[in-house]
Amino acid sequence: MKKAFTLIEIMIVVVIIGLLAVMAIPAFNKVRADARSKTILNNLRQVASAGQQYMLDKGTTHATYNQLRNDGRFPNIKQVAGEVYTTLDVAQGSVKLVATAAGNQRVVYTYE
Repeated sequence: MKKAFTLIEIMIVVVIIGLLAVMAIPAFNKVRADARSKTILNNLRQVASAGQQYMLDKGTTHATYNQLRNDGRFPNIKQVAGEVYTTLDVAQGSVKLVATAAGNQRVVYTYE
């Protein structure tokens, strides 16, 4: 007599694998989105830090992203979600930098 899996046993295994996939895929997507947000936030921190240094060096109260990039404060920032940095401005005082990524995901960095 040959030993083999029955159709019911195979179907149960397929259902269990399907349930595991249903639970794992949303968790993976959430971790991926969180990682993108943290990367964008880190990029905004770099822009803010470069802006503060630029303002100290130049004695100004305002700096644009293009001024910082052209001054060599940092190379072009690598985009991770199609976000836009070129419209950012850094000024003295309390500043809020916002990057908008593809899919209208917004990452906000505020510093004083």
